[in-house]
Amino acid sequence: MNPRIRTRRTALVLAAAAVLPLALSACSDDNGGSAKAGSAPKSTATAADNGMGSSASPMDEPFGPACSSVPKSGAGSFDGMAKDPVATAASNNPALSTLVTAVKKAGLVDTLNNAQNITVFAPTNDAFAKIPKATLDKVLADKAQLTKILTYHVVGQKLAPKDLDNGSFTTLEKSKLTTSGSGESYTVDKSAKVVCGNVKTANANVYIIDSVLMPTS
Repeated sequence: MNPRIRTRRTALVLAAAAVLPLALSACSDDNGGSAKAGSAPKSTATAADNGMGSSASPMDEPFGPACSSVPKSGAGSFDGMAKDPVATAASNNPALSTLVTAVKKAGLVDTLNNAQNITVFAPTNDAFAKIPKATLDKVLADKAQLTKILTYHVVGQKLAPKDLDNGSFTTLEKSKLTTSGSGESYTVDKSAKVVCGNVKTANANVYIIDSVLMPTS
């Protein structure tokens, strides 16, 4: 074979050998770039997961069957009541109109609105309706007796649901009431059931109950 031809072929083989690794390297870079691009959705998914993990706990929300009847918006809604002191907040809730009337007759509006960090066990209109009308009218007309009954529904500290599991608390009326239960089922004085609990107002935690409490003394 002509030496010149042999030399030329050798040069071509060497050139091809040099180009092949560069081509493979370029393909590897493209694949690497694709892998890096593919990692972006994974990062986004992680951020979404983290966002879901930081959502507010439902344990601090109002609970109970009667909560569904609370207005969804406006002053009588949960958000609206949270902005007002307790007597004002109650006046905006249609289910508590009899209680509000009683509070006004007893002259306790300012007392309740100006108190700090209290808990109110608030009887619904249906709770007052369980009392014979003649008896209720008599109580509403007796300011001293009415005040005694209403202040028995108020505890001078904010009570969280877990505090009600097996509790005994001194009321503003000076005698004690008891609570029992767990989860989202609680009873006060072994008779009144909490039908909408853990309702927040500006100065109180409110537990709406289905019976009027009566002090023993």
